[in-house]
Amino acid sequence: TRYARLLEGLEVTEILCSEMVRENEVTRFDAEYFGSSVLSVMRKLQSIKAMPLEKMAAITDGIHTSLPFIDDGEVKVLSAKHPKDNFIDVSQFETVSAAFHAANPRTALRENDVLISTVGTIGNAAVVTKEILPANSDRHIGIIRLADEFFSPFFLSTFLVSRYGRMQSVRETTGNVQPNLFISKIGRLLIPRFSAAFENAVSASVQCAYVQRKKSGNHLQNAEQALLHALDLDVWTPPKALSYIRPSSEAFAAGRLDAEYFHPAKSQALSELRTMSDVCVGDLFNSVRDLWQPHQASAMAVRNHDLTDALDPFLDPTKPATLPSEIASTKKQVAAGDLVVSRLRSYLREIAMVLPGDGANTVVSTEFIVLRPKIPKGLAVEALLVYLRSILPQTVFKWSQDGSNHPRFDERELLNLPVPRALIAEQKIYTKAVQQMIEQRQQATRLLNAARHAVEIAIEDSEAAALAYLAEQSSQE
Repeated sequence: TRYARLLEGLEVTEILCSEMVRENEVTRFDAEYFGSSVLSVMRKLQSIKAMPLEKMAAITDGIHTSLPFIDDGEVKVLSAKHPKDNFIDVSQFETVSAAFHAANPRTALRENDVLISTVGTIGNAAVVTKEILPANSDRHIGIIRLADEFFSPFFLSTFLVSRYGRMQSVRETTGNVQPNLFISKIGRLLIPRFSAAFENAVSASVQCAYVQRKKSGNHLQNAEQALLHALDLDVWTPPKALSYIRPSSEAFAAGRLDAEYFHPAKSQALSELRTMSDVCVGDLFNSVRDLWQPHQASAMAVRNHDLTDALDPFLDPTKPATLPSEIASTKKQVAAGDLVVSRLRSYLREIAMVLPGDGANTVVSTEFIVLRPKIPKGLAVEALLVYLRSILPQTVFKWSQDGSNHPRFDERELLNLPVPRALIAEQKIYTKAVQQMIEQRQQATRLLNAARHAVEIAIEDSEAAALAYLAEQSSQE
């Protein structure tokens, strides 16, 4: 009884030594590798005769050497941050030259390659589509190239992000400081096969989701281009001066002496905007500074968003909640209809809406500036989102940053930013475009979730049950 009390709430797995050393070259015997949940997954996959991925595909990784990134290069570089939950994040890429790309054919990506992240959030997977190409890759992603043309890469990526795929990826991860999923371990992941009818149905759902994500991106891109045209900024480019002079009065007024703050690109951008405006962001929006302390919070879980969550134009309302005890630092509280703007690395356009119906029990990094519309003055947050992502505000933010390791701009730079009259007058155009983008992005998410769950149903129950589930989900779209 005494020992039973000591073990209360703990988990114990007992296995044979012969089972422990089977396909275990490094002789791992840690609890993570032999936890009851992961062993249950492995036994289930073995019971349906799942096969190692290395028997179905060629597997490699990206370039191991330092990459010579350049601005506006012809070829994108994908890394561990790009594969997400069965889609590739296209919001930001580093680039290299076409010559460097041609000199590294092993790591050059092809259409229908399946990518899997091997550091960071390990196990994210997605399929390379032709819109992303040409592209190369760094060492932090695994590249899976299927040998069987009748085995859909979209089905494989869906399995990899399912419970049965992710648990295997996490199980095979090794390392303490920077855990890594090595290429040899990717080849050992067990992959189940099903009928062509089921695999094609899953693939069709995923491909439809990819189409919806592309359409959603087009809505936002078209809105940004329409705004530039309305402001007569279609061909505006920031100047690239090597030297410039400013009076000391400007430096002392700003409290800054660094050259970056007085860059001509920023000065010209502000000059252009001031001719278009008689109001600024602070006239239309309040900056909300309501803080949330985890040690003072109730036991209720919250959705905790960091800066990278704002690379998408809205915060994901389906992100899993976190208990306050698992959050170490102060956060900001947000409400539905707020706009969050990262003041750190703003040139990555980390700007996102808090969707209507969301915001309850949602907190964000204190590196976000939280904007809330003033009443009765009005500019829709959707229109402000489009505007802040455009070239002139981004130029101002880029050259307003301070600091070396983690450059950030002051909140005043955002609140004092001029808002063009044309944006206010035509805000309905931009509001509609953003709303269409959100609707299609959410539809894509539903399709991806349905495909993933269908794979899990097929493994745990039957293909018939999984196909019935997919048909039911499709009828609700």
